[in-house]
Amino acid sequence: MANEFTETNQLANDLLQRVSQGDQQAREEFLPLIYQRLRQLAQKQLRNEAPDHTLQPTALVHEVYLQLIGKPAATTNWDDLDHFFGAAAKAMRHILVDHARSKKRLKRGGHWQRVPLEDQLDRSERERLQNADYVLALDDALSRFAKVDPIAAEIVELRFFSELTIAETARVLGLSTRSVDSLWAYARAWLHAEIFAPPQQSLPTLN
Repeated sequence: MANEFTETNQLANDLLQRVSQGDQQAREEFLPLIYQRLRQLAQKQLRNEAPDHTLQPTALVHEVYLQLIGKPAATTNWDDLDHFFGAAAKAMRHILVDHARSKKRLKRGGHWQRVPLEDQLDRSERERLQNADYVLALDDALSRFAKVDPIAAEIVELRFFSELTIAETARVLGLSTRSVDSLWAYARAWLHAEIFAPPQQSLPTLN
């Protein structure tokens, strides 16, 4: 089983290099090899959505793939699979945020009641992500955090949206696993403070 997994990954990496060189046949062969992992990521993210969400895993996978590889002008200079799934994390984040914005627009003026962010403090992360205000606040905070510490912000995208392990994230960014683990903890604390702390409260900084 391990050998089969390794061979599949090697084949996917080889195809990815051919995709980067503009090989159309490789584009068609690459998706079936990585589809299951992309779908698992999509299902994980959509489990965080409210029960009445309309975005389906298959649609999310296809939209991510279209953005990364399907369009003629799409950037396809990938180093390896970790690099590709890192880019998929960014694409998935933007799609989910756009979906949250659309939900807010559709429900504005109807029977939807805004849930204050403060009410989300005692909820699990999965419960919080069912609230469009929290999703948008998280995205906004992550964009601000990227200006403070772009590497730590990228770690959040890789760990949260693409579910890369600490070791995989370290390989993508060229860092040690210890550094990634430390920055991951720091990033979570910073984002939590940014989203929930009173405006006058100072935010943690990395020395």
